[in-house]
Amino acid sequence: MVLRRRGCCPPARGHPYDGIVRSDAIDVDSYLTQVPEGRRAALTEIRDACRRLLAGFTEAMSYGMPTYSRDGIAEIAWASQKRYISLYVMRADVLDAHRGQLAGLDVGKGCIRYRSPAAVDFTAVRSMLTAVAASRGPVC
Repeated sequence: MVLRRRGCCPPARGHPYDGIVRSDAIDVDSYLTQVPEGRRAALTEIRDACRRLLAGFTEAMSYGMPTYSRDGIAEIAWASQKRYISLYVMRADVLDAHRGQLAGLDVGKGCIRYRSPAAVDFTAVRSMLTAVAASRGPVC
């Protein structure tokens, strides 16, 4: 699996970013048992949405976080970080089209940071996942 790097994808190993937590879990089920209890329900709901809406994608652990790839290229990832829940949307067109729904959140080129599980807008998450599944353009 390939994770594209152009400022919008999860950082590669060896790049010390404040607050980035990498898991050594071998699969997503194991990963979810390791996350803080207060985040588990939100992360499980994100996972369930990914599995339901990203038909034809492969779920795997990469860079210490759950990723969803199509044709060997990761397009979605998520993680429980030290200070937030992160959702990586590696399709700039999809993220840009949803920025209005993400007002008030910390949003970078490809990462949405939710400071608390209550901040996760699952309607927006499902909309972005649906758009990623329909998109066939370049991945950032």
